[in-house]
Amino acid sequence: MVNKKRLISLLQQLIRINSENPPGNEAAIGRFVKLYLERLGLKVKIYEFARSRTNIIAVLEGADKKHSLLITPHLDTVPAGRSWKTNPFGAGIKNGKIYGLGATDCKGNLACALEAVNSLLEDRVKLDYNLIFAATADEEAGSGLGLIPLLERRILKPSAALVLDSNDFDIIVTQKGLIHFKVLLEGKRAHGAYPWRGINAIDIALEILRELKQHRFAFSENRYLRPPTLNIGTIKGGDKVNIVSDWCEFELDLRFLPGMQADKILKEIKGLIAKHTKDFKIEIEGIQKPYAISKEHYLVSSLSSAIKKVGACPKIKGSEGATVITFFQDSNIPAIATGFGSSGCAHAAGEFAKIDNLYKGSLALGEFLKEYRHGRG
Repeated sequence: MVNKKRLISLLQQLIRINSENPPGNEAAIGRFVKLYLERLGLKVKIYEFARSRTNIIAVLEGADKKHSLLITPHLDTVPAGRSWKTNPFGAGIKNGKIYGLGATDCKGNLACALEAVNSLLEDRVKLDYNLIFAATADEEAGSGLGLIPLLERRILKPSAALVLDSNDFDIIVTQKGLIHFKVLLEGKRAHGAYPWRGINAIDIALEILRELKQHRFAFSENRYLRPPTLNIGTIKGGDKVNIVSDWCEFELDLRFLPGMQADKILKEIKGLIAKHTKDFKIEIEGIQKPYAISKEHYLVSSLSSAIKKVGACPKIKGSEGATVITFFQDSNIPAIATGFGSSGCAHAAGEFAKIDNLYKGSLALGEFLKEYRHGRG
């Protein structure tokens, strides 16, 4: 049986452990989770792909060991920053909310998962499948030291996956892909009093950016997602005010829909830039594929049923931002995401989670794990 007081105490302990990323150090919170699971009688393994970047994996064996379900929250948080009016590691409670860095993203979900596993063991529930619990590192910086190598090295190879990294009982079934890239432009240096003697790379950048912002990529509409977006993240150029700039560089964040291909998008962008200059280079900083799973999939329907059973309201949604569900598709593992934090609180000063939502979240997760049956997707 899910214990509300125990859940609150657990989350407070998790919040009080600093796991900011950057700088990135999940060792302390990883040890805490490892000891917690071992006290429940589970065998726990630690995987680190860099020093102190700790990933925790435990397995609750079920009746059919050939099939498995993964539940996975992450251990790290974003940096607290300077805007907090209270101690971001204080874990204080006020008006039914618990405040602290990670309360929503993602220590609240981590606490719910641990409490759900605890309640299953207390109630001596025998699952139909192996339940894999993985609390991962480095999610806030791309998962290069967490979920990605765990999947690529087949340390994790579940039949299906539920990512615990969302809010308000939303069920995430699709998300945009992303391309992060830098454009480097070359011009011709000259004295600022004689601009016609040079080629101003900043002027070229402004022309390119204006056209990129107005450009419309071809795409198929998605009921859960907005159209593709392009954000200018950084721009730098020039050496001095009285010199015609012979260099400029800018970074772009492009989000695109399922059905669109990153290589075709980049080819389109290169063609657009080439209309303005031949002296350019594109550096790819990161690409993630978009993701989609049918809302009729058994993962979705069984989770929705469990959430309704505890008196909460599930909503099937898409994610404009990147979540780790996209990493499962290369291994042909069906995955969805959900979570029980509070919308608008992630990465914000004064982050909080509603205690009642976390309690219902633990109950819903427990119901889902008990009722889930492999092979129905």
